Amino acid sequence: MNVDVTTYYLEMTDPHELRPKRLAHEDLEIKQAQVPSPELNRFLYTAVGGDWYWIERLTWTYQQWRDWLDRPALQTWVAYVSGTPAGYFELEAQAEGNVEIAYFGLLHHCVGKGWGGHLITVALERAWRMDAARVWVHTCTLDHPSALANYCARGLRIYREETQAQEIPDSSPGPWPGAQRA
Repeated sequence: MNVDVTTYYLEMTDPHELRPKRLAHEDLEIKQAQVPSPELNRFLYTAVGGDWYWIERLTWTYQQWRDWLDRPALQTWVAYVSGTPAGYFELEAQAEGNVEIAYFGLLHHCVGKGWGGHLITVALERAWRMDAARVWVHTCTLDHPSALANYCARGLRIYREETQAQEIPDSSPGPWPGAQRA
């Protein structure tokens, strides 16, 4: 199916622009995955992005995942609730002091609980700790409908948007083939 997809590029150029959202939840932990694990990141990528047409990495080999993850420039952070994965973000240090929030999101069972604002707050704080001069992220009209508003509410500003026709499957792949959707 061919659809028009609008991509929004957002940035923050000063850590004082962050408008944090905190969530008091005694069983919520956010930990860095210190050991590169293609299995973990592929799980998170499909579990979070399966409903939102995250399909670019689905064809990656194990070695491509390992090459992506096994770099000092990349950090993976995982949110857990009661020991169960709830979401994640990847931070990539880039040239000229840029840090990209390369991937960000919540697993389906955690959406709609207000955790996204807290998780993006932590992602932005962690990005600034990577000696960033600028933190940026992109989202698009295929992502969760609240993604753009959440980013803007935390202080990120749109600096570019573009619309392009994109070929996508008739339905999103879900977290795994044949998965039941709520």
